Amino acid sequence: MTCPVSLSCPPRSSARCVVRRRRPQLRSLRASGVALLPAVLAARLPDADAAHQKLVPGTGRNTRCAGSTFASRQGSARLGSWTAEMSVSGSETDSVASRRSKKPKYSKFTQQELPACKPLLTPGIVIGAFSLIGIVFVPIGLASLSASQDIVELIDRYDAECVSANDKVGFIQDTKTDKACTRKITVPKPMKGPIHIYYQLENFYQNHRRYVKSRNDKQLRMKESASLITNCEPEATSQDGAPIVPCGLIAWSLFNDTYSFSLNKKAIEVNKKNIAWDSDKSTKFGSDVFPSNFQKGGLIGGAKLNEKLPLSQQEDLIVWMRTAALPTFRKLYGRIETDIMASDEITVVIQNNYNTYSFGGTKALVLSTTSWIGGRNNFIGVAYVAMGGICLLLAMGFVVLYVLKPRTLGDPSYLSWNKENPDNPN
Repeated sequence: MTCPVSLSCPPRSSARCVVRRRRPQLRSLRASGVALLPAVLAARLPDADAAHQKLVPGTGRNTRCAGSTFASRQGSARLGSWTAEMSVSGSETDSVASRRSKKPKYSKFTQQELPACKPLLTPGIVIGAFSLIGIVFVPIGLASLSASQDIVELIDRYDAECVSANDKVGFIQDTKTDKACTRKITVPKPMKGPIHIYYQLENFYQNHRRYVKSRNDKQLRMKESASLITNCEPEATSQDGAPIVPCGLIAWSLFNDTYSFSLNKKAIEVNKKNIAWDSDKSTKFGSDVFPSNFQKGGLIGGAKLNEKLPLSQQEDLIVWMRTAALPTFRKLYGRIETDIMASDEITVVIQNNYNTYSFGGTKALVLSTTSWIGGRNNFIGVAYVAMGGICLLLAMGFVVLYVLKPRTLGDPSYLSWNKENPDNPN
C-alpha cells in the first residue's frame, strides 16, 4: 500500500491518511491553487484515489492506505464542492487583503522617478549664474530707487499742536470744546494728481489678538445675521439690549478726525470714492446691512456712521476694518485730483477728535504722490541693489580664484583619502 507523497500513514490506522500540516506547504498550496491540492484532498475524501486520478489524469497511481478502498461517488461530489469552496475563499482572501493594503498607488511622482536635471557646478556655470543675477538685480534696484525718490511726500504731525498742553485727554473728551485746528503746508516740489491723503497713527496696536477678534463677519455680510454678536464684547449690545451693527471694538474705535483743504484760498474737493478694496466691498460687507444702535452708548469710541447707507458703501469703515500688522500704519483718507505746483501753500482745517493721548499715540497727516512702485519705499530698491552687488562681487571672486588657483575637474588627487596618502593615489 502506497500513499501520496505529501501523505503519511500513521501506525495502526486503517481508516485514512493524515496530512502533514506545515505552514510553508500551506503557503505554497495557496499560491499554486487547485493543481497542488490532490494530496490534501486524499486525506479528507472517502475516494481519494479517484479524486487524485480525476485531478491528475494519466497518473494511474494506487493511493490506498491501510487496506481501505476508496471508490464512492460521494467522494467525487465532495471533491468538487470542496474545491469550489477553496477557490472562492482564496479569492475573497485576496480581495480583502488588497482592500486592507496601505500601499500607495504607484506614480512617478510618489516614487520620485520624475525626470530631473542636476547641473554640474563648473566654475563657468557658477560665475555665469552670479553674474546674471547681479546684472538683472542692480538695474531693477536702481530704477526702484529712482522712482521712489521722484515721489513727493509731505508729513505733518499735528497731535501735539492741536491740543491744549495742560489736559490733553480732558480736551479730547470734552464734547463742548471746539477742536478745529488750522495747519499750513508749503509744497516743495510740483505734485501731480491724484494726490493721496493718508492719516498715520503710531503706537496703535491693531494686531492685538483681542482687538482683531472683536468683530462678527457674518453680521457684516448678511442682513439675516444682524443679531449675531459673538466675539463682540464689550461693544455687542446697546444700553437697551439691542444688538449693535456693526459690533465689536474695531468698528467702535473708527478714526474720526476730519480734514478740509484749500489752495490759494480756494477750497479743494476731496474724493473719498474707491478708497477701499473692491473685494472687501463686494464680499465682506453686505449691500443690505445698515448700521443700527452704533455709537449710542455712554462712551463714544470714534466716528459715527450714516444709518441710511449700507455697510458696503461706508468706505471709511471698510478701510479701518482691514487691520494693520504693525503699530505704525497709514490708512487712505481720500484723494485730491488736481495738480499742485511748487511753492503753493495748502491750508488744512483739522477736526482733532480722535483720542490717541490716552495711550501715548501720535497722529499725522500725509500727502503723497505715487509711481509705478506705489508710494515712497526705498527698501525694495536697496534690497535689489545690495543683492545684485553681492552676486557681482562673488562672481568676480570666483574669476580670480579660477585664474590664480585653477583646479582640474574630476582630478582624483583632490579626494580626501588621496590627500592623506599622497604616495598611494589608489
